[in-house]
Amino acid sequence: MKETVTLEQELSENEKKTRDLILTLPLFDAFNTDELDILARHMNFAEILRGQHLFVEEDKGDFMCFVVRGLLDVLKKTTAGDYRVITRLGKGNTIGEMSIIDKSPRSASVVARQPSVVIILTKRGFDILTEYYPALGVILLKKIMRLLSFNMRLTTSKLADKLPD
Repeated sequence: MKETVTLEQELSENEKKTRDLILTLPLFDAFNTDELDILARHMNFAEILRGQHLFVEEDKGDFMCFVVRGLLDVLKKTTAGDYRVITRLGKGNTIGEMSIIDKSPRSASVVARQPSVVIILTKRGFDILTEYYPALGVILLKKIMRLLSFNMRLTTSKLADKLPD
């Protein structure tokens, strides 16, 4: 049985807050009001306190996040067992995109450097969007793929700068 929601149905308070947060991110500028309502029904938001983990390296990943407010440290474990900050993410950045595409464990840990707010898209929410709202799902998937591509290009540029001549 399909889990579709009629567009006339009122958004819950949580869904309204999620939609309002979505509206603050340029990534979602191309979506119309009905599409934003659908997205809000299949996403959620979370407030993360300073020092709190969003997720830990090697954990099972089943959601990605869009940073609305605050600053997050992305930490990678070294071969010596220490953690190094590999990047910092602020408003408009995303983290965890790979987890809704593949089933691999988290490749890094993420900790709030300051109180932060993120919008969460779970694998289940993503699957519902792509199955029941395919046009919307494809647009969202393209945006996620562009983010992954941009991040990969940035990473390879940084790596090239570190390689010996």
